[in-house]
Amino acid sequence: MSETLIYPVEALKDYVSRFFIALNVPEIDARIAADVLVSADLRGINSHGVIRLHSYYGDRLMKGAIDPTSSVQVIQESPATLALDGGNGLGQVVAYRAMSRCIELADQAGLAITTVRNSNHYGIAAYYAMMALPEDMIGISLTNSQPLVAPTFGRTAVLGTNPIAVAIPAGAEMPYVLDMATSIVSIGRITVHQKSGQPIPAGWGINAQGELTQAPEEVLQGGALLPLGGPAELRGYKGYGLSLLVDLLSGVLSGAAYGNHVGHPGKKSTADVGHFFAAIKIENFRPVDAFKADMDDYIRMLKATPKIPGQDRIYIHGEKEFENEKNYREHGVPLLSEIVESLVSAGQVVGVPFDLEAL
Repeated sequence: MSETLIYPVEALKDYVSRFFIALNVPEIDARIAADVLVSADLRGINSHGVIRLHSYYGDRLMKGAIDPTSSVQVIQESPATLALDGGNGLGQVVAYRAMSRCIELADQAGLAITTVRNSNHYGIAAYYAMMALPEDMIGISLTNSQPLVAPTFGRTAVLGTNPIAVAIPAGAEMPYVLDMATSIVSIGRITVHQKSGQPIPAGWGINAQGELTQAPEEVLQGGALLPLGGPAELRGYKGYGLSLLVDLLSGVLSGAAYGNHVGHPGKKSTADVGHFFAAIKIENFRPVDAFKADMDDYIRMLKATPKIPGQDRIYIHGEKEFENEKNYREHGVPLLSEIVESLVSAGQVVGVPFDLEAL
């Protein structure tokens, strides 16, 4: 049975930063990447947190498949649009800078869209959508990813998990923050089950023969995730459509790779991941205070809906994650012992000992 260990937030961030710096990532970029990764664990999305530090980011940096010092280049720009080349840099750093520029454009134009090609896996999509919240803007963050999902009635992984994230500010209530894979789950959730020795729920994935399986190893070794939603006989047709939409906007529109052309950890070649960001300035449509008042009213209306038996609360998207973050910032970040062991091993490889003391 896995043990859970608790670590201080800032100490964990510092370790992740030092890990990246040891792999020639500039300090300012290392701190951005560390903040994104630890933010995933803070929000309870451990599938996209430090569990991937060595297995994805460190491994690809050491193989030369990610450029630790590349800069983001402008391909073309207009008052409300921006097309960028990520220079095969760390996805977190590329995405952070792209969304920052998108917000700057939206502040002047009222709304803006930014596309990115030649990037890498960027962690949790919500991080970048939420960057718009302090500016009283709506943020949108999409990305394609390595092929892990079979299309409806297919048995080969062609699509990515291709997440959708949208962040919308409220007043007294917590913001609405949707962050969802267009597959039933992310591949990281499968990895977490594998590391903890637990079977996956029925319907999450298929094996190499296209049959439903509850063995995480069969999904990871030649199988595929299933698209989001729909009964088993339809195999997630709606999720398939959403995944394709994300790839069209992130991959085809940006000029990045798409579908099964997107690179993955097993390849040394560049991943050429594509991103799509948008920022909408609320005051260009109506007064911000009035908008937030309506958001609060809507959220309270939803929460006041009569509950089904056995349930006493209705959540708004992002609410559980905000509560996790508040709790973990105060009491420390929980990590499975298997993840801690992987951090120890990773530290030995790059010469940065994982010497944090658990709380």
